[in-house]
Amino acid sequence: MSAENGGTAEAANRKLRSERILRAEGVPSFAALPVIETAAEAQKRSKEEVALRTLCLLFVAAKGEGLGEELVERLLESYELRPHLTPKELAFVLDNSPSQHDRIQFTWRHEAAWTLLWALGFVSQLGKPAQICDVSFAAGTMAERTTSQFIEDSKLRPIADILDQADLIYRYHWAVRNARMKGQQVPAALEPGVTEERHYALNWLIGYNGQAWDCVTTDT
Repeated sequence: MSAENGGTAEAANRKLRSERILRAEGVPSFAALPVIETAAEAQKRSKEEVALRTLCLLFVAAKGEGLGEELVERLLESYELRPHLTPKELAFVLDNSPSQHDRIQFTWRHEAAWTLLWALGFVSQLGKPAQICDVSFAAGTMAERTTSQFIEDSKLRPIADILDQADLIYRYHWAVRNARMKGQQVPAALEPGVTEERHYALNWLIGYNGQAWDCVTTDT
């Protein structure tokens, strides 16, 4: 993640805290895995930017689950999301008969949305990425509010808290990929899809490599 292996005391301490959590949960860790960005290095996104991205994710995930075309059109207009959707998202939203593969991929975006809902204070804690999120609660955060109400009700967490989760998920994801690479069972009941989506969302939140949403990588 970070170019420097040693990093600052902040980054090193964050790594140690993550490794302590993993040890307690029986998740293998790799000591040579580098530190991640510090608060000074991370991109600090605005509350509005994160809130709009969350609404877009909830919207495309609902479409993935089979939201009807009429409702898709209505929500697109009422939430004024068109300018905030990425090119890939807009193409999916406007496709009247998306492939099953695309539907599944976008349905998984509920997990990325859940991560951003945590960052905005709607979800109290993320916990271990071992089970899928509460989709009805996630959808409800959007359904109960207009776009402006959603932004107003959002309370973006401090960058230090977001970096703590970004560092931790980086190490969870390494454990998942390492197990799969070796043909072993994924450790500690980690859910690979949840882990990957959460890592994706957190890397976007901290501006990892300055990547736009459609281009975010989840290196381990």
